[in-house]
Amino acid sequence: MIRRIQKPQGKFNRIDVSRLILYAKLVRLNKPIGIFLLLWPTLWALFIAADGIPNTQVLIVFILGVILTRSAGCAINDYADRNIDRFVGRTRDRPLAAGLIEPREALYVCAVLSIIALLLALIFLNNLTVLFAMGAALFAVSYPFMKRFHFLPQVHLGIAFAFSIPMAFTAINNDYPPPVAWLLFTAAVIWTTAYDTLYAMVDREDDIKIGVKSTAILFGPMDKAMIGILQTLVILCLVLVGINAELSWIYYAGIALACLFFVYQQMLIKHRLPDRCLYAFLNNNYFGMVVFLGIFLQYIIS
Repeated sequence: MIRRIQKPQGKFNRIDVSRLILYAKLVRLNKPIGIFLLLWPTLWALFIAADGIPNTQVLIVFILGVILTRSAGCAINDYADRNIDRFVGRTRDRPLAAGLIEPREALYVCAVLSIIALLLALIFLNNLTVLFAMGAALFAVSYPFMKRFHFLPQVHLGIAFAFSIPMAFTAINNDYPPPVAWLLFTAAVIWTTAYDTLYAMVDREDDIKIGVKSTAILFGPMDKAMIGILQTLVILCLVLVGINAELSWIYYAGIALACLFFVYQQMLIKHRLPDRCLYAFLNNNYFGMVVFLGIFLQYIIS
Protein backbone atom coordinates (compact mmCIF):
# COMPACT_ATOMS: atom_id res chain seq x y z
CA MET A 1 0.00 0.00 0.00
CA ILE A 2 1.50 3.28 -1.12
CA ARG A 3 1.13 6.15 1.30
CA ARG A 4 0.90 9.62 -0.16
CA ILE A 5 3.06 11.98 1.85
CA GLN A 6 1.78 15.52 1.97
CA LYS A 7 3.98 18.45 2.82
CA PRO A 8 2.68 20.36 5.82
CA GLN A 9 1.42 23.79 4.99
CA GLY A 10 0.92 26.72 7.35
CA LYS A 11 -2.41 28.47 7.47
CA PHE A 12 -1.16 31.45 5.48
CA ASN A 13 1.69 29.95 3.49
CA ARG A 14 0.17 30.39 0.08
CA ILE A 15 -2.25 32.72 -1.60
CA ASP A 16 -4.98 30.84 -3.43
CA VAL A 17 -8.25 31.92 -4.96
CA SER A 18 -10.15 31.60 -1.71
CA ARG A 19 -7.63 33.86 0.01
CA LEU A 20 -7.97 36.49 -2.71
CA ILE A 21 -11.72 36.36 -2.21
CA LEU A 22 -11.19 37.07 1.49
CA TYR A 23 -8.99 40.04 0.61
CA ALA A 24 -11.66 41.29 -1.79
CA LYS A 25 -14.20 41.08 1.04
CA LEU A 26 -11.75 42.82 3.38
CA VAL A 27 -11.63 45.84 1.05
CA ARG A 28 -15.41 45.59 0.37
CA LEU A 29 -15.20 45.05 -3.37
CA ASN A 30 -18.40 43.06 -2.88
CA LYS A 31 -20.01 46.21 -1.44
CA PRO A 32 -18.90 49.08 -3.71
CA ILE A 33 -21.16 51.75 -2.20
CA GLY A 34 -18.14 53.42 -0.57
CA ILE A 35 -16.41 53.64 -3.94
CA PHE A 36 -19.42 55.39 -5.46
CA LEU A 37 -19.82 57.81 -2.55
CA LEU A 38 -16.17 58.82 -2.90
CA LEU A 39 -16.30 58.84 -6.70
CA TRP A 40 -19.23 61.24 -7.21
CA PRO A 41 -17.69 64.33 -5.52
CA THR A 42 -14.45 63.55 -7.33
CA LEU A 43 -16.26 63.62 -10.66
CA TRP A 44 -18.13 66.80 -9.67
CA ALA A 45 -14.79 68.50 -9.11
CA LEU A 46 -13.01 67.11 -12.18
CA PHE A 47 -15.72 68.23 -14.60
CA ILE A 48 -16.13 71.70 -13.06
CA ALA A 49 -12.35 72.19 -12.84
CA ALA A 50 -11.97 71.25 -16.50
CA ASP A 51 -14.95 73.41 -17.50
CA GLY A 52 -16.26 70.34 -19.27
CA ILE A 53 -14.90 66.84 -19.85
CA PRO A 54 -11.47 66.42 -18.16
CA ASN A 55 -8.35 64.92 -19.69
CA THR A 56 -8.82 61.16 -20.13
CA GLN A 57 -5.56 60.26 -18.39
CA VAL A 58 -6.39 62.38 -15.33
CA LEU A 59 -9.92 60.96 -15.25
CA ILE A 60 -8.66 57.36 -15.30
CA VAL A 61 -6.00 58.04 -12.65
CA PHE A 62 -8.59 59.56 -10.32
CA ILE A 63 -11.06 56.70 -10.81
CA LEU A 64 -8.33 54.17 -10.05
CA GLY A 65 -7.21 56.29 -7.11
CA VAL A 66 -10.73 56.30 -5.69
CA ILE A 67 -10.93 52.50 -5.88
CA LEU A 68 -7.46 51.99 -4.38
CA THR A 69 -7.75 54.51 -1.54
CA ARG A 70 -11.23 53.45 -0.51
CA SER A 71 -10.09 49.81 -0.51
CA ALA A 72 -7.00 50.65 1.54
CA GLY A 73 -9.22 52.59 3.94
CA CYS A 74 -11.45 49.56 4.46
CA ALA A 75 -8.42 47.40 5.27
CA ILE A 76 -7.03 49.81 7.88
CA ASN A 77 -10.55 50.35 9.26
CA ASP A 78 -11.01 46.63 9.87
CA TYR A 79 -7.55 46.44 11.45
CA ALA A 80 -8.41 49.28 13.83
CA ASP A 81 -11.80 47.72 14.66
CA ARG A 82 -10.65 44.09 14.79
CA ASN A 83 -11.57 43.80 18.48
CA ILE A 84 -14.84 45.72 18.05
CA ASP A 85 -16.43 44.37 14.87
CA ARG A 86 -16.97 40.91 16.37
CA PHE A 87 -19.45 42.43 18.85
CA VAL A 88 -21.49 44.29 16.19
CA GLY A 89 -24.12 42.31 14.35
CA ARG A 90 -23.53 44.00 10.99
CA THR A 91 -19.74 43.52 11.04
CA ARG A 92 -19.02 40.29 12.93
CA ASP A 93 -18.75 38.30 9.68
CA ARG A 94 -16.03 40.48 8.14
CA PRO A 95 -12.90 38.38 7.38
CA LEU A 96 -10.72 39.94 10.08
CA ALA A 97 -13.40 40.00 12.78
CA ALA A 98 -14.30 36.38 11.98
CA GLY A 99 -10.66 35.29 12.29
CA LEU A 100 -10.40 34.21 8.64
CA ILE A 101 -7.32 36.39 8.06
CA GLU A 102 -4.64 37.74 10.38
CA PRO A 103 -4.30 41.41 11.39
CA ARG A 104 -0.92 41.67 9.68
CA GLU A 105 -2.52 40.65 6.39
CA ALA A 106 -4.89 43.60 6.59
CA LEU A 107 -1.90 45.88 7.12
CA TYR A 108 -0.11 44.34 4.12
CA VAL A 109 -3.17 44.83 1.91
CA CYS A 110 -3.51 48.45 3.04
CA ALA A 111 0.19 49.11 2.42
CA VAL A 112 0.22 47.57 -1.06
CA LEU A 113 -2.89 49.44 -2.21
CA SER A 114 -1.59 52.72 -0.75
CA ILE A 115 1.77 52.34 -2.49
CA ILE A 116 0.08 51.68 -5.84
CA ALA A 117 -2.12 54.77 -5.38
CA LEU A 118 0.90 56.88 -4.46
CA LEU A 119 2.84 55.64 -7.49
CA LEU A 120 -0.07 56.57 -9.76
CA ALA A 121 -0.06 60.08 -8.32
CA LEU A 122 3.71 60.46 -8.55
CA ILE A 123 3.86 59.24 -12.16
CA PHE A 124 0.81 60.93 -13.67
CA LEU A 125 -0.05 63.95 -11.49
CA ASN A 126 1.75 67.18 -10.60
CA ASN A 127 3.58 67.86 -7.33
CA LEU A 128 0.86 70.04 -5.83
CA THR A 129 -1.69 67.28 -6.31
CA VAL A 130 0.67 64.78 -4.69
CA LEU A 131 0.94 67.03 -1.63
CA PHE A 132 -2.85 67.13 -1.30
CA ALA A 133 -2.92 63.34 -1.77
CA MET A 134 -0.55 62.93 1.18
CA GLY A 135 -2.85 65.07 3.32
CA ALA A 136 -5.81 62.94 2.26
CA ALA A 137 -3.88 59.79 3.20
CA LEU A 138 -3.22 61.10 6.71
CA PHE A 139 -6.93 61.72 7.29
CA ALA A 140 -7.92 58.38 5.75
CA VAL A 141 -5.47 56.35 7.86
CA SER A 142 -6.34 58.14 11.11
CA TYR A 143 -10.12 58.10 10.62
CA PRO A 144 -10.79 54.56 11.97
CA PHE A 145 -9.22 55.44 15.32
CA MET A 146 -11.17 58.66 15.86
CA LYS A 147 -14.33 56.98 17.18
CA ARG A 148 -12.38 56.22 20.35
CA PHE A 149 -11.53 59.88 21.02
CA HIS A 150 -14.43 62.10 19.97
CA PHE A 151 -18.03 62.07 18.74
CA LEU A 152 -17.26 63.46 15.26
CA PRO A 153 -15.51 60.66 13.35
CA GLN A 154 -18.02 61.25 10.55
CA VAL A 155 -16.62 64.76 10.05
CA HIS A 156 -13.11 63.30 9.99
CA LEU A 157 -14.21 60.86 7.28
CA GLY A 158 -15.83 63.74 5.39
CA ILE A 159 -12.55 65.63 5.27
CA ALA A 160 -10.71 62.52 4.09
CA PHE A 161 -13.24 61.94 1.30
CA ALA A 162 -13.42 65.62 0.30
CA PHE A 163 -9.67 65.90 -0.25
CA SER A 164 -10.24 64.49 -3.74
CA ILE A 165 -11.88 67.80 -4.67
CA PRO A 166 -8.91 70.18 -4.27
CA MET A 167 -6.79 67.38 -5.76
CA ALA A 168 -9.00 67.40 -8.86
CA PHE A 169 -8.58 71.15 -9.30
CA THR A 170 -4.80 71.07 -8.83
CA ALA A 171 -4.50 68.11 -11.22
CA ILE A 172 -6.43 69.95 -13.93
CA ASN A 173 -5.06 73.47 -13.45
CA ASN A 174 -1.70 72.89 -11.69
CA ASP A 175 -2.55 75.79 -9.38
CA TYR A 176 -3.93 76.30 -5.87
CA PRO A 177 -7.66 75.44 -5.76
CA PRO A 178 -10.03 78.40 -6.39
CA PRO A 179 -12.98 79.35 -4.11
CA VAL A 180 -15.40 77.11 -5.99
CA ALA A 181 -13.23 74.11 -5.07
CA TRP A 182 -13.54 74.92 -1.38
CA LEU A 183 -17.29 75.36 -1.70
CA LEU A 184 -17.45 71.88 -3.22
CA PHE A 185 -15.09 70.65 -0.48
CA THR A 186 -17.44 72.02 2.18
CA ALA A 187 -20.47 70.44 0.50
CA ALA A 188 -18.71 67.07 0.38
CA VAL A 189 -17.66 67.21 4.05
CA ILE A 190 -21.19 68.04 5.18
CA TRP A 191 -22.75 65.45 2.86
CA THR A 192 -20.42 62.71 4.13
CA THR A 193 -21.20 63.68 7.72
CA ALA A 194 -24.93 63.40 6.97
CA TYR A 195 -24.88 60.03 5.23
CA ASP A 196 -22.33 58.49 7.60
CA THR A 197 -24.56 59.55 10.49
CA LEU A 198 -27.30 57.51 8.82
CA TYR A 199 -24.84 54.62 8.67
CA ALA A 200 -23.93 55.10 12.36
CA MET A 201 -27.61 55.00 13.31
CA VAL A 202 -27.64 51.36 12.16
CA ASP A 203 -25.04 50.40 14.80
CA ARG A 204 -25.91 52.97 17.48
CA GLU A 205 -27.08 50.51 20.15
CA ASP A 206 -24.06 48.25 19.67
CA ASP A 207 -21.70 51.25 19.66
CA ILE A 208 -23.13 52.52 22.95
CA LYS A 209 -22.57 49.13 24.56
CA ILE A 210 -19.02 48.88 23.23
CA GLY A 211 -18.15 52.47 24.14
CA VAL A 212 -17.23 53.91 20.74
CA LYS A 213 -18.46 57.34 19.63
CA SER A 214 -20.34 58.72 16.62
CA THR A 215 -22.49 61.65 15.53
CA ALA A 216 -25.52 59.35 15.77
CA ILE A 217 -24.84 59.01 19.50
CA LEU A 218 -23.96 62.70 19.86
CA PHE A 219 -27.16 63.89 18.17
CA GLY A 220 -29.34 61.44 20.12
CA PRO A 221 -33.07 62.23 19.74
CA MET A 222 -32.15 65.19 17.51
CA ASP A 223 -30.56 62.90 14.91
CA LYS A 224 -33.24 63.26 12.22
CA ALA A 225 -33.37 67.03 12.60
CA MET A 226 -29.58 67.33 12.51
CA ILE A 227 -29.36 65.21 9.38
CA GLY A 228 -32.03 67.41 7.81
CA ILE A 229 -30.03 70.54 8.69
CA LEU A 230 -26.86 69.01 7.23
CA GLN A 231 -28.69 68.05 4.04
CA THR A 232 -30.04 71.59 3.71
CA LEU A 233 -26.51 72.96 4.07
CA VAL A 234 -25.30 70.59 1.34
CA ILE A 235 -27.91 71.97 -1.06
CA LEU A 236 -27.02 75.55 -0.10
CA CYS A 237 -23.32 74.90 -0.76
CA LEU A 238 -24.09 73.31 -4.13
CA VAL A 239 -26.23 76.32 -5.10
CA LEU A 240 -23.31 78.60 -4.19
CA VAL A 241 -21.06 76.40 -6.36
CA GLY A 242 -23.40 76.97 -9.29
CA ILE A 243 -23.40 80.73 -8.73
CA ASN A 244 -19.62 80.88 -8.33
CA ALA A 245 -18.98 78.73 -11.42
CA GLU A 246 -21.72 80.52 -13.42
CA LEU A 247 -23.50 77.27 -14.25
CA SER A 248 -26.79 77.16 -16.16
CA TRP A 249 -30.32 76.09 -15.25
CA ILE A 250 -29.43 72.50 -16.17
CA TYR A 251 -27.16 72.26 -13.13
CA TYR A 252 -29.86 73.68 -10.84
CA ALA A 253 -32.41 71.26 -12.26
CA GLY A 254 -30.09 68.43 -11.22
CA ILE A 255 -29.80 69.91 -7.72
CA ALA A 256 -33.59 70.23 -7.46
CA LEU A 257 -34.04 66.60 -8.49
CA ALA A 258 -31.33 65.49 -6.05
CA CYS A 259 -33.24 67.20 -3.22
CA LEU A 260 -35.98 64.61 -3.62
CA PHE A 261 -33.58 61.89 -2.49
CA PHE A 262 -32.92 63.77 0.75
CA VAL A 263 -36.68 64.03 1.32
CA TYR A 264 -37.02 60.29 0.69
CA GLN A 265 -34.21 59.55 3.15
CA GLN A 266 -35.99 61.54 5.85
CA MET A 267 -39.09 59.43 5.22
CA LEU A 268 -37.04 56.24 5.50
CA ILE A 269 -35.56 57.12 8.90
CA LYS A 270 -38.86 58.31 10.40
CA HIS A 271 -38.94 55.44 12.93
CA ARG A 272 -35.14 54.97 13.13
CA LEU A 273 -35.37 51.29 12.13
CA PRO A 274 -31.81 50.04 11.47
CA ASP A 275 -32.60 48.42 8.13
CA ARG A 276 -34.34 51.60 6.91
CA CYS A 277 -31.45 53.76 8.11
CA LEU A 278 -29.09 51.53 6.13
CA TYR A 279 -31.28 51.86 3.05
CA ALA A 280 -31.30 55.66 3.49
CA PHE A 281 -27.50 55.58 3.65
CA LEU A 282 -27.31 53.55 0.43
CA ASN A 283 -29.74 55.93 -1.26
CA ASN A 284 -27.09 58.66 -1.16
CA ASN A 285 -25.47 57.00 -4.16
CA TYR A 286 -28.37 58.30 -6.27
CA PHE A 287 -28.04 61.79 -4.81
CA GLY A 288 -24.38 61.96 -5.85
CA MET A 289 -25.13 60.50 -9.27
CA VAL A 290 -27.93 62.99 -10.04
CA VAL A 291 -25.77 65.96 -9.01
CA PHE A 292 -23.06 64.65 -11.34
CA LEU A 293 -25.52 64.19 -14.20
CA GLY A 294 -26.58 67.82 -13.78
CA ILE A 295 -22.94 68.91 -14.01
CA PHE A 296 -22.24 66.61 -16.96
CA LEU A 297 -25.29 67.71 -18.94
CA GLN A 298 -24.52 71.34 -18.12
CA TYR A 299 -21.34 71.10 -20.18
CA ILE A 300 -22.69 68.76 -22.87
CA ILE A 301 -25.84 70.76 -23.67
CA SER A 302 -24.71 74.33 -22.95
